[in-house]
Amino acid sequence: MLSVLIACAPKKAFEDAIYIENITVIDPLDGTKEGQTVVIKEGKIHKIAPSAELKLSSDNTIIDGTGKFLMPGLWDAHVHFAYMEEIAPRMFDLFMLYGITSVRDTGGRIELVTDYKQQSLNNPTKAPRVKIAGPLLDGMPNVYDGSDPGHPPLSVGLKTVEDVNNKIDELNEAGVDLLKAYEMLTPDQFVAVMKKAKELGLKVTGHVPLSMDVISASNGGLNSMEHLRNVELSCASNAEELLAQRRKMLENDKDLSGSELRSSMHEAQRETAVNNFSEEKAKEVIETLARNRTWQIPTLALNTLRAELFMRQPWWSESIQYLPDTTASRWQSIVDRMAGSEVPAFQQTYAAWMFKMVGQMHEAGVEFMAGTDTPIGFQTPGISLHNELVMLVKAGFTPLGAIKSATYNPAFYFGMQDELGSVKEGMWADLLILNADPLKDIENTRQIDAVIKQGEYYNQEALDKIRERLR
Repeated sequence: MLSVLIACAPKKAFEDAIYIENITVIDPLDGTKEGQTVVIKEGKIHKIAPSAELKLSSDNTIIDGTGKFLMPGLWDAHVHFAYMEEIAPRMFDLFMLYGITSVRDTGGRIELVTDYKQQSLNNPTKAPRVKIAGPLLDGMPNVYDGSDPGHPPLSVGLKTVEDVNNKIDELNEAGVDLLKAYEMLTPDQFVAVMKKAKELGLKVTGHVPLSMDVISASNGGLNSMEHLRNVELSCASNAEELLAQRRKMLENDKDLSGSELRSSMHEAQRETAVNNFSEEKAKEVIETLARNRTWQIPTLALNTLRAELFMRQPWWSESIQYLPDTTASRWQSIVDRMAGSEVPAFQQTYAAWMFKMVGQMHEAGVEFMAGTDTPIGFQTPGISLHNELVMLVKAGFTPLGAIKSATYNPAFYFGMQDELGSVKEGMWADLLILNADPLKDIENTRQIDAVIKQGEYYNQEALDKIRERLR
């Protein structure tokens, strides 16, 4: 734990401030600076200077950061408060416990996600910042229609272009921060989403609709893509043939539900597409994404779950103790069965493909944000983001690059780079203090000594109170 010292300097430097002295600052753009003093005042970073040059005041809280590392608070750029509503009331505490000071909710009932956004606004030092998309904008039949526990009512099924425009107006009035387009949209509906969003100044994230290809979606204005969903279909040597097949399947002659229809299409084409991967097609796709600045949120831990089995790690077993008992028991039971079964060969192939594609995209200049899809896929809110950083490094990111994807990049995505995402004067003091250097080992982002949220300092005692509340 950081030690709190009383300075003996005779002169005040800044009144009513917190000092963190002799700490190594890690900035996602500028790298590291050792021996710094960071002054936090009125919720913001007031001053950063070499510790030897800054006089301290005995009227202030002075924290000895010797041997510690200070970095921006983290974002999880893909969460769902509405996916498992029994977990949702604990998510704020879980995010704060693990240094997640901002989140981007990418799909849920507007009433629920708006409530969480308002709670965050009302408690800016006690809760993560929340950006919301509202429900998934889907075609018909819609996938997340509430028909079973695995498909809660996260989406709205839209029959026409007029329905699309009316729903977006409604969501804009409700105060969403972005929109999310989904897989059953028709090309005409997708175009309508992009046009309406542009008129309203809203970004659009989503899955590439199954009626379209990645290049058309990116050229059409999609700002970001989740999970690399359906990218493999456009990187196959027989991509045009696969697209024609999907459009035929979307006629839905068997009157399947949205989730059944989508699953049947993925099952019919994903493995075929990966096995027919074309470097030439992939190059065209990646160049398009880079040129159009179509950001990627690959959720690597989720997409490689069967191959990587992160649930075998001690940190995962520890984290689920903070979930409701029924949820923790159910997760553990499923994970035990999964760990004892053979990993399907294609899951290994698909995981390798995911890591390769993310690495190639990153190398080509495609922009990324770190997100997890928590609580989907046994991912405990908060700690799952740290695992996602490990996966990004495994895909070819440097540790600093992975940190940037979870700090500066989401802030930039929302036009907030002058307020958040860096350790610079004038920024909101959303910060994380670590006991070990994450640039030497990205796993060290889990070595949390303290969390600071808009100037509120949570030392180990304060974090322990959160742990007890969760238990």
